[in-house]
Amino acid sequence: MTSARASAAKLAVKASTGIAGFDEITGGGLPRGRTTLLVGGPGSGKTIFGLQVLVHGAQECREPGIFVAFEESSPRVVANAESFGWNLAALQKKKLYFMDAQPLADLVQSGDFDLCGLLAALDAKSKELGARRIVFDALDVVLALLPDPALKRREIYRLHEWLLARELTGIITLKAGGDETISISPQPFGFMQFMVDCAVMLNHSVVLGVSQRSLRVQKYRGSGFDENESAFLIGNSGFEVAVAHTLSRVDAKVSNERVSSGVERLDTMLGGGYYRGASVLITGFSGTAKTTLSGAFAEAACRRGERTMFVCFDTNSTEVIRNLRSVGIRLDRYVKNGSLRMISSRAITGSAETYLVRIKALAMEHGARCVVIDPVSAWSKSGNDLSTQSVADRLIDWSKGEGTTLVCTSLLDEMSGQGEGGSQLQISALVDTWIHLNYLIQAGERNRGLSIVKSRGTAHSNQVRELILSDAGVTLTDTYTAGGEVLMGTLRWEKERAERVATEATDAAAKLKRLRLDAEEAELEVRVKSLQTELVAKQVEKALLVRTTQSHEGELSRGRTQMQELRGADATTAVRKATPP
Repeated sequence: MTSARASAAKLAVKASTGIAGFDEITGGGLPRGRTTLLVGGPGSGKTIFGLQVLVHGAQECREPGIFVAFEESSPRVVANAESFGWNLAALQKKKLYFMDAQPLADLVQSGDFDLCGLLAALDAKSKELGARRIVFDALDVVLALLPDPALKRREIYRLHEWLLARELTGIITLKAGGDETISISPQPFGFMQFMVDCAVMLNHSVVLGVSQRSLRVQKYRGSGFDENESAFLIGNSGFEVAVAHTLSRVDAKVSNERVSSGVERLDTMLGGGYYRGASVLITGFSGTAKTTLSGAFAEAACRRGERTMFVCFDTNSTEVIRNLRSVGIRLDRYVKNGSLRMISSRAITGSAETYLVRIKALAMEHGARCVVIDPVSAWSKSGNDLSTQSVADRLIDWSKGEGTTLVCTSLLDEMSGQGEGGSQLQISALVDTWIHLNYLIQAGERNRGLSIVKSRGTAHSNQVRELILSDAGVTLTDTYTAGGEVLMGTLRWEKERAERVATEATDAAAKLKRLRLDAEEAELEVRVKSLQTELVAKQVEKALLVRTTQSHEGELSRGRTQMQELRGADATTAVRKATPP
């Protein structure tokens, strides 16, 4: 059997719950046609879990269901579930049936009783409805009326056999004592965990004054599952279980596209900006301009036409907009046109798990391609370190999976002396780019410095730059060193002025020397031209002399010839030579 066919066969024997994250933990959902035990303390969400499984089956899987209420009346259950938007009124007509089975408050028990009558009524209703799923909510309420543990065990086995005979996907919820949900063995119905095919433990506790909810699958016959405890949240749409990144999960797609940080020179230091879909961490003490850098990124994203969400925990969103305006970052215009959504921490309360779920929901609702969280270190105050760290890890996993460019700031504790060792949540090892901001106090001044600790997949500057905030915006300048000491602020300005004066003096000296050389060159050119003229004159004079000499010699030769002819010397000689002796 191929892996695809094996996976399909595995999913066929499981009933999807529709609970985000839970189906991933169990590899597909609850065991189909078998019984699941759901145990939790007060407020742990047992009823909501069971009802959500029924609603998902009726709406998405064409599996009608029955909800048997032993504690709360069905009208109250339906009313409490209205906030989740499940439209139970429409489902109750054909796909979902509620049965009230609460013992009367003034009930006087006389003799033994059993569940046969209840099961007979359910049998008829399930055939009429074609039910495939059923939930027995708070079964312990009715079983508590039986004084003998043996009778309780008998009725539980009767119910279990009834479910198996009809191949119904059943859920039985039981109360746990307080928050002790690690195991139900000490409870009167502890034997049920050995009887059922799947056992799920829900826990609701308070850690450091913060509400924490967690879930753990204790057993699952015939299937692998995640055995670790997972946090969950009851949100606007019901249960949502947090699932950590696993090796079997398909890696998110990566992009080589670059997006601007909003600061031109920072883009240069990063080799072109952040990668699309990357996670960026900006750490620093209070006042080092973490919010300013994240605001510059948000403005650049909106300028590109990308929908962006800015979550601020330390300051009200309207104050952030006002404060950033002082450094030339105008976010109000993008809030007005809808491309930027500002979320204040007052809209998100609760644990770190709540923060994550709400941020994910709001980002999806807004269609955000870029998300800013300022600061993410605020989550460290929302529960224990382990759970908060897990939430931070899943935040980065989520952003990578969605291809969302994530920028988080983290406040370092200046009093504790925490430096570049990382953020309080220790997510610096997970992010793609880590930018650190710090102070340098010199000559009575406090100046800001920026450095890139790491930026995966790209060459980046290892130099410290001075971060300057002004009305014109955010700029980065070079720092100077003198005698091994870094200079910023006024000292840097004095160094720049001295270098500027020295450069001007050097330029003036070079200009003067160039003028002198030009004059000497011109003088030489005049002399060369004069010599060339003199040379031509000599050459003409010499040629004239040669022609004159040649002409004079020619005249002399012709004169002698004419003289001889006139004297007849040549003719007498010629006659004398012609006469014979």
